[in-house]
Amino acid sequence: MEPLTDLVFSAVGTVASGALSGAGGEMGRRISERLHGLLSRAGTEPGTPSGQQVLVLPRTERERRAAALQLVELASSSPEFAREVREWAREASWLAPRVVAAVAPGESRPRMLPPATAAFTDREDVLAWIEDLLDDADRSPGAPVVATVTGPGGIGKTATVVRCAHELSERFPDGELFVDLAGASAGTALTPSEALVRLLEGLGTGTIPGDEARQRDLFRDCTAGRRMIVVLDNALDDAQVLPLLPASPGCLVLVTSRHRLGRVVAEHGAHPFTLRPLSTADSVLLLRRVAGRTRSAAPEEVVRAVAEGTGGIPLAVCTTGAGLAVREHLSWDRVARGLSERTHDTGQTGAAMADVGPHDPVRLAHDVSYGELSPECAAFYRALAVWAWPTVNVLCARHAVGVEEAEARDMLEQLARVHLLEEVAEERYRFHDLVRAHARELAVAEDGERRMRDAVRRVAVAYLRFAAAADLRVIGQRWHLGPVYDRLAPPADPGPGDGARALAELRAERENIAAVIHAADHHGFDDLVWQLCEAMWSLHLRLGFHAQWIDTHLRGVAAARRGAEEFGDRRAVGRMLVQLAFAYMGAGEADKAEEALEQAVEADEACGHRRGQASALEALGLLRLKLWRHDEARHGFEEAQRILGRIREGDEGWRDVPRATALLAHHIGRVLAREGRFPAAYEQLNDALVRFRTLPDGSDTYNEGRVYMSLGEAHLSAGDAELALVCLDKAGEIMTAEGALLQLADVLEQRAECHDRSGHPARAAEDLRAAAACYEEQGNTVGAERVRARLAALEV
Repeated sequence: MEPLTDLVFSAVGTVASGALSGAGGEMGRRISERLHGLLSRAGTEPGTPSGQQVLVLPRTERERRAAALQLVELASSSPEFAREVREWAREASWLAPRVVAAVAPGESRPRMLPPATAAFTDREDVLAWIEDLLDDADRSPGAPVVATVTGPGGIGKTATVVRCAHELSERFPDGELFVDLAGASAGTALTPSEALVRLLEGLGTGTIPGDEARQRDLFRDCTAGRRMIVVLDNALDDAQVLPLLPASPGCLVLVTSRHRLGRVVAEHGAHPFTLRPLSTADSVLLLRRVAGRTRSAAPEEVVRAVAEGTGGIPLAVCTTGAGLAVREHLSWDRVARGLSERTHDTGQTGAAMADVGPHDPVRLAHDVSYGELSPECAAFYRALAVWAWPTVNVLCARHAVGVEEAEARDMLEQLARVHLLEEVAEERYRFHDLVRAHARELAVAEDGERRMRDAVRRVAVAYLRFAAAADLRVIGQRWHLGPVYDRLAPPADPGPGDGARALAELRAERENIAAVIHAADHHGFDDLVWQLCEAMWSLHLRLGFHAQWIDTHLRGVAAARRGAEEFGDRRAVGRMLVQLAFAYMGAGEADKAEEALEQAVEADEACGHRRGQASALEALGLLRLKLWRHDEARHGFEEAQRILGRIREGDEGWRDVPRATALLAHHIGRVLAREGRFPAAYEQLNDALVRFRTLPDGSDTYNEGRVYMSLGEAHLSAGDAELALVCLDKAGEIMTAEGALLQLADVLEQRAECHDRSGHPARAAEDLRAAAACYEEQGNTVGAERVRARLAALEV
């Protein structure tokens, strides 16, 4: 049996860390409340004399250790308390992020490697070198093998490492992870947190923490004892790579970078390898392979001249070969002359090439390919590069250029065929960063900054329309801010699963929308910046991605403030601050969240936006509720109700007042129940029920069900299991009708607790089996496993 001290230390840290972010949903909230109750029985806040201070959530390491010690000390003198503490700690352990198998255990290995390119030549020496490292009997037995492959852009680092990883995959049965760190520049490079999120998603982790330290710890825990290949592609520097290294000695880590990674080598024993250009013979071989059989019958001396013109740089070789493959009129002689002319004539590419030099083989190859494009496709190529979009899809492409969808789709395919774009998924493309740099410099020279700025705005407007429409489908009932929403309406009959589909669509474009926000911010499109942030609310609220959320919404706050100083919507300042606060909550930064919310209250009060002020106060109350500052939370909710009461018919936000007031009554009832003031809690919760049933635009059945859940929980806490069952039965009916399976699962778990306390274990088991089925249907493997563990304990 695990020692109680270790179990409690871990549980307090898990619960305190997850309380702000809402980890574990309703179950996580109840476990946090149970910790509050246990500590209340053990004394007051850790380290303070009894009766002098109200308990608050232990947030620092010192506070958590003190809280855990207090529980353990009291448990040592009370067997009954020890049983309760151990039961609570074991339940809390389910809140810790963990790997979940999306499919059968034998089939759940991550396979994140991109496909190996068929056009590949040489580099057998790299594979042999990595195999020697793996087979070295003298290597450190307690550390993973880390190999860094460096070289200039276009030298083939990614293709080489991916090919080697595929060749070695049988030696690593637990799978392969891959992340493109986008480290061509500091402006495009992923943060370690963003990279860790991608790796943890690949591992099938259920809940991903919001802060980088916990993400790093979880990644190392998930890879511990596993034999995996981890490819960290296109790293900017050591600081980006170090948090991403697994600790398992069974792992192979392959890192590519244009820069030497001295700390990775010095501190982690990484083995460096510098990739060199291909030999002329290998360049000829690769060139013929890419050009294809129908074009490979050219005289050897002409093919050799073309190969030498590419400098042995694989990207230049492939670009040149692709042009020959798709353009029958393009002769080998013509390509050879083109490369030769550009090598000796610095004026061929104009001012755009001036700072690169005339002898860059990658640039020369791109010049040749660009020169063969039609004027329309050449303009399309330039317009796609006005910003470093993570990927380019049809939506982005058609609005960057201002063409119809079919034309955009056709030209994307044309550019992919000549190797100026790479197709990474169906109708989703990306530039090699050197190709994008080439296209952007041409855009500056031939189109000018004004046209490039106009292209960015068109893309930003298109993504705003897309994101706002999807956001409406995810959470149609919330109040929105921004003129884009005035032109949209939730779908009249969305059909089952439409909200989930919309959320998936937003998730697929998440990185592009973040890049659009950066681009709009760079060009001073403040009105678009904050509206794009507003349109991402449902995605971040449901799925997190806190590092991106904080980054984009800091820009949103700044843009809203700049707009407020001129002719923008002054209400946007408070709105952005509230959303930023939720991001900080998810990242565990309570102080920053509270500061942002206090600023939001002030900003909305200053501009007379009562609906926004009430919303900010509500969020502040919810934060303080999570921090166990119950009295402050209740006062905040009551103040929000008073402000809503000042909104008169016809005022801004007046249509939302009845529903907002009902929600606040629900919040107040929950606080009163936590404080043990059950009669007052019942009064508030029943008032909330009446308000939801009598909304002017129709009842809000889902929130009625939520209130019944709170009533059932309050009656159970008060010791009345029978009355709790009456409320929970009603909640179960509503959640079944609403198709809200996760909430239904929670209701069933609460019902099982009622049956267990009433001495009906068979009924409790029946409800737990139904709850597990609900979790499984929603893909919540952790919830299903937790309920099964509870069921097993019940049946012992």
